[in-house]
Amino acid sequence: MAVSQPATFNEEWSDDRVFAYLNQLPPQGVNADYHVLYNAFKHMRSFDFERLLTKFVADGRDVNAKNPQGQTIADVIAQYPSQSTAFLEVLAKFA
Repeated sequence: MAVSQPATFNEEWSDDRVFAYLNQLPPQGVNADYHVLYNAFKHMRSFDFERLLTKFVADGRDVNAKNPQGQTIADVIAQYPSQSTAFLEVLAKFA
């Protein structure tokens, strides 16, 4: 049996950890800005997502970037009703 790291909840994320998502490289054929937003949504809490978006937009990146299926991150987030409200509210501040 493999040893695993215990889960931690509500830990404070440093700026370095949040902003490291800005440097993620997308798979071939995926828009880099969309890739960053999608991974941030999957792994962050909404208030950390907002911190990321502040720098993301300041850097001139596109919050309306689309995935290969033509969806924006808002379109994708809306598919997860139990999680979407807080994230969509954050996105609306930057639209």
